[in-house]
Amino acid sequence: MGLKQKLHTLKEKYKGKKMAPAFNALHTFLYLPNETTHGGTHIKVADDLKRTMNTVILALVPCLIFGIFNAGYQHYAAIDETLRANPWANFITWDNFIMGCWTVLPLVIVSYGVGLAIEFLFAVIKGHEVEEGYLVTGMLVPLIVPVDLPLWMLAVAVAFGVVIGKEVFGGTGMNILNPALTIRAFLFFAYPTWMSGDKVWVHQAVERAGTPDAISGETILGSYAQNQDVVYSLSDMFYGFIPGSVGETSKILIILGAAILIFTKIGSWRIIFSTLVGALTMGLIFNGVVEAGWIGESSKFWGLMNVPFWQHLIIGSILFGAVYMATDPVTASQTNKGKWIYGFLIGLISILIRVFNPAYPEGVFLAILLMNVFAPTIDHYVLQGNIKKRMKRLKVKTA
Repeated sequence: MGLKQKLHTLKEKYKGKKMAPAFNALHTFLYLPNETTHGGTHIKVADDLKRTMNTVILALVPCLIFGIFNAGYQHYAAIDETLRANPWANFITWDNFIMGCWTVLPLVIVSYGVGLAIEFLFAVIKGHEVEEGYLVTGMLVPLIVPVDLPLWMLAVAVAFGVVIGKEVFGGTGMNILNPALTIRAFLFFAYPTWMSGDKVWVHQAVERAGTPDAISGETILGSYAQNQDVVYSLSDMFYGFIPGSVGETSKILIILGAAILIFTKIGSWRIIFSTLVGALTMGLIFNGVVEAGWIGESSKFWGLMNVPFWQHLIIGSILFGAVYMATDPVTASQTNKGKWIYGFLIGLISILIRVFNPAYPEGVFLAILLMNVFAPTIDHYVLQGNIKKRMKRLKVKTA
Protein backbone atom coordinates (compact mmCIF):
# COMPACT_ATOMS: atom_id res chain seq x y z
CA MET A 1 0.00 0.00 0.00
CA GLY A 2 1.47 3.34 -1.08
CA LEU A 3 1.66 6.48 1.03
CA LYS A 4 -1.22 8.09 -0.83
CA GLN A 5 -3.49 5.09 -0.21
CA LYS A 6 -2.50 4.93 3.46
CA LEU A 7 -3.31 8.60 3.97
CA HIS A 8 -6.61 8.15 2.12
CA THR A 9 -7.45 5.21 4.41
CA LEU A 10 -6.69 7.30 7.51
CA LYS A 11 -8.75 10.13 6.08
CA GLU A 12 -11.75 7.82 5.64
CA LYS A 13 -11.19 6.28 9.10
CA TYR A 14 -11.28 9.62 10.88
CA LYS A 15 -13.99 11.14 8.66
CA GLY A 16 -16.49 12.99 10.82
CA LYS A 17 -14.28 12.76 13.89
CA LYS A 18 -12.43 15.49 15.80
CA MET A 19 -9.01 14.86 14.20
CA ALA A 20 -10.35 14.71 10.63
CA PRO A 21 -9.10 18.22 9.69
CA ALA A 22 -5.53 17.27 10.61
CA PHE A 23 -5.48 14.21 8.35
CA ASN A 24 -7.29 16.04 5.55
CA ALA A 25 -4.68 18.81 5.66
CA LEU A 26 -1.78 16.35 5.41
CA HIS A 27 -3.45 14.53 2.52
CA THR A 28 -4.25 17.66 0.48
CA PHE A 29 -0.82 19.17 1.19
CA LEU A 30 0.91 16.22 -0.46
CA TYR A 31 -1.68 15.36 -3.12
CA LEU A 32 -4.47 16.94 -5.15
CA PRO A 33 -7.92 16.77 -3.55
CA ASN A 34 -10.08 13.87 -4.72
CA GLU A 35 -13.15 16.11 -5.00
CA THR A 36 -13.87 17.64 -8.42
CA THR A 37 -16.73 19.80 -9.67
CA HIS A 38 -19.17 18.37 -12.20
CA GLY A 39 -21.94 20.96 -12.47
CA GLY A 40 -22.13 23.47 -15.29
CA THR A 41 -22.37 26.41 -12.90
CA HIS A 42 -18.74 26.14 -11.81
CA ILE A 43 -15.75 27.75 -13.49
CA LYS A 44 -13.08 25.08 -13.88
CA VAL A 45 -9.52 26.43 -13.69
CA ALA A 46 -6.15 24.87 -12.96
CA ASP A 47 -5.29 27.03 -9.97
CA ASP A 48 -6.55 26.77 -6.40
CA LEU A 49 -5.54 28.32 -3.08
CA LYS A 50 -2.70 25.83 -2.59
CA ARG A 51 -1.22 26.50 -6.04
CA THR A 52 -1.52 30.24 -5.47
CA MET A 53 0.33 29.99 -2.15
CA ASN A 54 3.00 27.78 -3.70
CA THR A 55 3.59 30.33 -6.47
CA VAL A 56 4.18 33.08 -3.91
CA ILE A 57 6.58 30.83 -2.03
CA LEU A 58 8.39 30.13 -5.31
CA ALA A 59 8.81 33.90 -5.74
CA LEU A 60 10.21 34.12 -2.19
CA VAL A 61 12.70 31.25 -2.41
CA PRO A 62 15.44 33.28 -4.22
CA CYS A 63 15.29 35.91 -1.45
CA LEU A 64 15.54 33.17 1.19
CA ILE A 65 18.56 31.51 -0.45
CA PHE A 66 20.29 34.87 -0.89
CA GLY A 67 19.50 35.73 2.74
CA ILE A 68 21.16 32.51 3.89
CA PHE A 69 24.38 33.37 2.05
CA ASN A 70 24.18 36.99 3.19
CA ALA A 71 23.87 36.01 6.86
CA GLY A 72 27.12 34.09 6.60
CA TYR A 73 28.77 36.81 4.53
CA GLN A 74 27.87 39.58 6.99
CA HIS A 75 29.19 37.44 9.84
CA TYR A 76 32.62 36.90 8.29
CA ALA A 77 32.81 40.41 6.81
CA ALA A 78 32.16 41.91 10.25
CA ILE A 79 35.16 39.99 11.55
CA ASP A 80 37.33 40.64 8.48
CA GLU A 81 36.45 43.91 6.71
CA THR A 82 38.74 43.06 3.77
CA LEU A 83 36.07 40.64 2.50
CA ARG A 84 33.88 43.61 1.57
CA ALA A 85 36.42 44.77 -1.01
CA ASN A 86 35.28 42.03 -3.43
CA PRO A 87 31.85 40.68 -2.41
CA TRP A 88 31.37 38.79 -5.68
CA ALA A 89 34.36 36.59 -4.89
CA ASN A 90 33.59 36.15 -1.20
CA PHE A 91 29.82 35.79 -1.18
CA ILE A 92 28.90 32.36 -2.58
CA THR A 93 31.03 30.11 -0.39
CA TRP A 94 30.35 27.00 1.64
CA ASP A 95 31.34 28.79 4.83
CA ASN A 96 28.73 31.50 4.22
CA PHE A 97 26.10 28.92 3.29
CA ILE A 98 26.68 26.74 6.35
CA MET A 99 26.76 29.71 8.70
CA GLY A 100 23.61 31.11 7.07
CA CYS A 101 21.75 27.82 7.34
CA TRP A 102 22.76 27.56 10.99
CA THR A 103 21.04 30.88 11.71
CA VAL A 104 18.27 31.37 9.14
CA LEU A 105 16.74 27.87 8.97
CA PRO A 106 15.84 27.84 12.70
CA LEU A 107 13.80 31.00 12.06
CA VAL A 108 11.94 29.20 9.25
CA ILE A 109 11.38 26.08 11.38
CA VAL A 110 10.03 28.05 14.36
CA SER A 111 7.82 30.18 12.13
CA TYR A 112 6.21 27.20 10.41
CA GLY A 113 6.21 24.97 13.49
CA VAL A 114 4.40 27.40 15.80
CA GLY A 115 2.13 28.87 13.12
CA LEU A 116 0.96 25.56 11.65
CA ALA A 117 0.48 24.06 15.13
CA ILE A 118 -1.94 26.88 15.95
CA GLU A 119 -3.65 26.50 12.56
CA PHE A 120 -4.16 22.78 13.18
CA LEU A 121 -5.39 23.45 16.73
CA PHE A 122 -8.03 25.93 15.57
CA ALA A 123 -9.07 23.61 12.73
CA VAL A 124 -9.60 20.72 15.15
CA ILE A 125 -11.44 22.88 17.71
CA LYS A 126 -13.71 24.53 15.14
CA GLY A 127 -14.07 21.41 12.98
CA HIS A 128 -13.15 23.05 9.66
CA GLU A 129 -10.51 22.25 7.06
CA VAL A 130 -6.94 23.48 7.64
CA GLU A 131 -6.40 26.50 5.39
CA GLU A 132 -3.30 27.06 3.26
CA GLY A 133 -3.00 30.76 4.03
CA TYR A 134 -0.19 30.33 6.54
CA LEU A 135 2.08 28.70 3.94
CA VAL A 136 3.06 32.17 2.68
CA THR A 137 2.99 33.88 6.09
CA GLY A 138 5.30 31.21 7.49
CA MET A 139 7.85 32.00 4.78
CA LEU A 140 7.47 35.78 4.98
CA VAL A 141 8.07 36.03 8.73
CA PRO A 142 11.71 34.77 8.74
CA LEU A 143 12.47 37.12 5.83
CA ILE A 144 11.35 40.30 7.61
CA VAL A 145 13.11 39.83 10.95
CA PRO A 146 16.77 40.29 11.95
CA VAL A 147 18.80 37.13 11.71
CA ASP A 148 19.86 37.31 15.38
CA LEU A 149 16.30 37.50 16.76
CA PRO A 150 15.94 35.04 19.69
CA LEU A 151 13.77 32.10 18.69
CA TRP A 152 11.54 32.35 21.74
CA MET A 153 10.65 35.93 20.78
CA LEU A 154 9.77 34.78 17.28
CA ALA A 155 7.61 31.96 18.68
CA VAL A 156 5.68 34.35 20.95
CA ALA A 157 5.20 36.84 18.09
CA VAL A 158 4.00 34.14 15.66
CA ALA A 159 1.47 32.89 18.21
CA PHE A 160 0.21 36.44 18.73
CA GLY A 161 0.05 37.21 15.01
CA VAL A 162 -1.80 34.03 14.01
CA VAL A 163 -4.34 34.21 16.85
CA ILE A 164 -4.96 37.97 17.04
CA GLY A 165 -4.18 38.93 13.47
CA LYS A 166 -5.96 36.06 11.74
CA GLU A 167 -7.95 33.45 13.66
CA VAL A 168 -10.08 35.87 15.71
CA PHE A 169 -11.37 37.29 12.42
CA GLY A 170 -12.32 33.85 11.09
CA GLY A 171 -9.14 32.58 9.43
CA THR A 172 -7.78 32.84 5.90
CA GLY A 173 -9.68 35.32 3.76
CA MET A 174 -11.35 37.04 6.71
CA ASN A 175 -8.45 38.90 8.35
CA ILE A 176 -8.24 42.69 7.98
CA LEU A 177 -4.51 42.89 8.83
CA ASN A 178 -1.62 41.18 7.10
CA PRO A 179 -0.63 38.38 9.56
CA ALA A 180 3.11 38.56 8.78
CA LEU A 181 3.16 42.31 9.40
CA THR A 182 1.10 41.86 12.55
CA ILE A 183 3.85 39.56 13.79
CA ARG A 184 6.53 42.12 12.91
CA ALA A 185 4.55 44.92 14.56
CA PHE A 186 4.33 42.87 17.75
CA LEU A 187 8.11 42.37 17.72
CA PHE A 188 8.67 46.05 16.94
CA PHE A 189 6.69 47.28 19.94
CA ALA A 190 7.36 44.42 22.38
CA TYR A 191 11.10 44.03 21.75
CA PRO A 192 12.23 47.27 20.06
CA THR A 193 15.94 46.90 20.86
CA TRP A 194 16.05 43.66 18.86
CA MET A 195 14.33 45.21 15.84
CA SER A 196 16.32 48.44 15.56
CA GLY A 197 19.00 46.92 13.34
CA ASP A 198 21.88 48.72 15.03
CA LYS A 199 24.26 45.73 15.12
CA VAL A 200 25.77 43.48 12.50
CA TRP A 201 25.10 39.93 13.62
CA VAL A 202 28.13 37.76 14.44
CA HIS A 203 27.57 34.15 15.48
CA GLN A 204 30.70 33.56 17.48
CA ALA A 205 31.57 36.03 20.23
CA VAL A 206 34.64 38.02 19.30
CA GLU A 207 37.21 38.98 21.90
CA ARG A 208 37.60 42.71 22.05
CA ALA A 209 39.50 44.22 24.95
CA GLY A 210 38.92 40.99 26.84
CA THR A 211 35.12 41.22 26.52
CA PRO A 212 33.17 38.99 24.13
CA ASP A 213 30.58 41.10 22.33
CA ALA A 214 28.86 41.60 19.00
CA ILE A 215 30.52 43.83 16.45
CA SER A 216 28.72 47.15 16.28
CA GLY A 217 27.77 48.38 12.83
CA GLU A 218 24.84 50.52 11.72
CA THR A 219 22.57 49.43 8.90
CA ILE A 220 22.28 51.86 6.00
CA LEU A 221 19.08 53.44 7.32
CA GLY A 222 20.61 53.74 10.77
CA SER A 223 23.68 55.49 9.34
CA TYR A 224 21.57 57.97 7.37
CA ALA A 225 19.34 58.61 10.37
CA GLN A 226 22.38 59.59 12.44
CA ASN A 227 23.92 61.70 9.65
CA GLN A 228 26.83 59.28 9.25
CA ASP A 229 28.67 58.36 6.06
CA VAL A 230 27.49 55.19 4.34
CA VAL A 231 30.28 52.77 3.43
CA TYR A 232 28.27 50.70 0.94
CA SER A 233 28.17 51.38 -2.78
CA LEU A 234 24.98 51.65 -4.82
CA SER A 235 25.72 48.30 -6.45
CA ASP A 236 26.06 46.69 -2.99
CA MET A 237 22.66 48.12 -2.06
CA PHE A 238 21.05 46.91 -5.29
CA TYR A 239 22.51 43.42 -5.32
CA GLY A 240 22.12 43.00 -1.55
CA PHE A 241 25.61 42.73 -0.03
CA ILE A 242 24.48 44.78 2.97
CA PRO A 243 23.17 44.14 6.50
CA GLY A 244 19.42 43.98 6.96
CA SER A 245 16.51 41.64 7.52
CA VAL A 246 16.96 38.23 5.91
CA GLY A 247 14.94 38.77 2.72
CA GLU A 248 14.95 42.52 2.16
CA THR A 249 18.51 43.22 1.00
CA SER A 250 18.67 41.90 -2.59
CA LYS A 251 16.61 44.29 -4.70
CA ILE A 252 17.31 42.44 -7.95
CA LEU A 253 15.81 39.22 -6.55
CA ILE A 254 12.81 41.11 -5.19
CA ILE A 255 12.26 42.50 -8.71
CA LEU A 256 12.46 38.92 -10.02
CA GLY A 257 9.82 37.91 -7.48
CA ALA A 258 7.65 40.84 -8.57
CA ALA A 259 7.89 39.67 -12.20
CA ILE A 260 6.72 36.18 -11.16
CA LEU A 261 3.77 37.52 -9.17
CA ILE A 262 2.71 39.94 -11.91
CA PHE A 263 3.10 37.33 -14.69
CA THR A 264 0.96 34.83 -12.77
CA LYS A 265 -1.53 37.62 -11.89
CA ILE A 266 -1.23 36.87 -8.20
CA GLY A 267 0.28 40.23 -7.29
CA SER A 268 -1.29 43.49 -8.46
CA TRP A 269 1.06 45.55 -10.63
CA ARG A 270 -1.09 48.59 -9.85
CA ILE A 271 -0.33 48.33 -6.13
CA ILE A 272 3.38 47.67 -6.67
CA PHE A 273 3.81 50.54 -9.15
CA SER A 274 1.72 53.05 -7.17
CA THR A 275 3.57 52.21 -3.94
CA LEU A 276 6.90 52.99 -5.58
CA VAL A 277 5.48 56.18 -7.10
CA GLY A 278 4.25 57.26 -3.67
CA ALA A 279 7.67 56.61 -2.14
CA LEU A 280 9.44 58.55 -4.89
CA THR A 281 7.00 61.44 -4.51
CA MET A 282 7.62 61.75 -0.77
CA GLY A 283 11.37 61.46 -1.38
CA LEU A 284 11.18 64.29 -3.93
CA ILE A 285 9.30 66.47 -1.47
CA PHE A 286 11.97 65.96 1.19
CA ASN A 287 14.75 66.63 -1.33
CA GLY A 288 12.99 69.86 -2.23
CA VAL A 289 12.83 70.87 1.44
CA VAL A 290 16.61 70.33 1.77
CA GLU A 291 17.42 72.19 -1.46
CA ALA A 292 15.24 75.12 -0.38
CA GLY A 293 17.33 75.42 2.77
CA TRP A 294 14.34 74.99 5.07
CA ILE A 295 16.30 72.46 7.13
CA GLY A 296 19.99 72.38 8.01
CA GLU A 297 22.57 69.67 8.65
CA SER A 298 22.16 70.15 12.38
CA SER A 299 18.65 68.72 12.20
CA LYS A 300 18.20 65.07 13.19
CA PHE A 301 16.01 64.64 10.09
CA TRP A 302 18.54 66.01 7.62
CA GLY A 303 20.34 62.71 6.90
CA LEU A 304 17.32 60.81 5.53
CA MET A 305 15.78 63.93 3.97
CA ASN A 306 18.97 64.45 1.98
CA VAL A 307 18.97 60.92 0.53
CA PRO A 308 18.35 61.13 -3.26
CA PHE A 309 14.67 60.34 -3.73
CA TRP A 310 15.27 57.30 -5.97
CA GLN A 311 17.72 55.81 -3.48
CA HIS A 312 14.90 55.20 -1.01
CA LEU A 313 13.90 52.26 -3.19
CA ILE A 314 17.20 50.41 -2.75
CA ILE A 315 17.66 50.96 0.99
CA GLY A 316 15.44 49.45 3.63
CA SER A 317 12.45 47.25 2.89
CA ILE A 318 10.15 49.51 0.85
CA LEU A 319 10.58 47.36 -2.28
CA PHE A 320 10.06 44.10 -0.40
CA GLY A 321 6.94 45.49 1.25
CA ALA A 322 5.53 46.77 -2.04
CA VAL A 323 5.96 43.41 -3.78
CA TYR A 324 5.15 40.81 -1.12
CA MET A 325 3.16 42.62 1.59
CA ALA A 326 1.09 45.40 0.03
CA THR A 327 -0.20 43.02 -2.67
CA ASP A 328 -1.83 40.63 -0.20
CA PRO A 329 -5.20 40.05 -1.95
CA VAL A 330 -7.08 39.66 1.34
CA THR A 331 -6.06 42.89 3.07
CA ALA A 332 -5.50 45.17 0.05
CA SER A 333 -8.03 47.24 -1.90
CA GLN A 334 -10.10 45.26 -4.38
CA THR A 335 -11.12 47.92 -6.93
CA ASN A 336 -8.68 49.05 -9.62
CA LYS A 337 -8.88 52.72 -8.71
CA GLY A 338 -8.69 51.80 -5.03
CA LYS A 339 -5.46 49.89 -5.66
CA TRP A 340 -3.83 53.02 -7.09
CA ILE A 341 -4.86 55.09 -4.06
CA TYR A 342 -3.99 52.32 -1.60
CA GLY A 343 -0.50 51.76 -2.99
CA PHE A 344 0.31 55.45 -3.42
CA LEU A 345 -0.55 56.20 0.22
CA ILE A 346 1.55 53.23 1.41
CA GLY A 347 4.62 54.57 -0.39
CA LEU A 348 3.97 58.14 0.77
CA ILE A 349 3.48 57.20 4.44
CA SER A 350 6.41 54.74 4.41
CA ILE A 351 8.97 57.43 3.56
CA LEU A 352 7.25 59.90 5.89
CA ILE A 353 7.66 57.50 8.84
CA ARG A 354 11.18 56.57 7.73
CA VAL A 355 12.35 60.18 7.87
CA PHE A 356 10.52 61.36 10.99
CA ASN A 357 11.23 58.26 13.05
CA PRO A 358 15.06 58.34 13.22
CA ALA A 359 15.26 55.96 16.20
CA TYR A 360 13.82 53.09 14.11
CA PRO A 361 13.99 54.37 10.52
CA GLU A 362 11.76 51.91 8.70
CA GLY A 363 8.06 52.61 8.29
CA VAL A 364 6.82 50.42 5.46
CA PHE A 365 5.23 47.77 7.70
CA LEU A 366 3.41 50.42 9.74
CA ALA A 367 2.22 52.12 6.55
CA ILE A 368 0.88 48.85 5.10
CA LEU A 369 -0.92 47.94 8.34
CA LEU A 370 -2.48 51.41 8.47
CA MET A 371 -3.70 51.14 4.89
CA ASN A 372 -4.97 47.59 5.54
CA VAL A 373 -7.43 49.20 7.94
CA PHE A 374 -8.48 51.86 5.43
CA ALA A 375 -8.64 49.59 2.35
CA PRO A 376 -12.38 48.82 2.77
CA THR A 377 -13.09 52.54 3.17
CA ILE A 378 -11.17 53.35 -0.01
CA ASP A 379 -13.11 50.70 -1.95
CA HIS A 380 -16.40 51.95 -0.50
CA TYR A 381 -15.88 55.50 -1.76
CA VAL A 382 -14.60 54.27 -5.13
CA LEU A 383 -17.78 52.21 -5.57
CA GLN A 384 -19.98 55.07 -4.39
CA GLY A 385 -18.28 57.36 -6.89
CA ASN A 386 -18.95 54.90 -9.70
CA ILE A 387 -22.60 54.57 -8.66
CA LYS A 388 -23.05 58.35 -8.68
CA LYS A 389 -21.50 58.63 -12.16
CA ARG A 390 -23.82 55.93 -13.51
CA MET A 391 -26.84 57.57 -11.91
CA LYS A 392 -25.93 60.86 -13.59
CA ARG A 393 -25.59 59.13 -16.98
CA LEU A 394 -28.95 57.43 -16.41
CA LYS A 395 -30.64 60.75 -15.64
CA VAL A 396 -29.15 62.33 -18.76
CA LYS A 397 -30.43 59.46 -20.98
CA THR A 398 -33.93 59.50 -19.48
CA ALA A 399 -34.21 63.31 -19.61
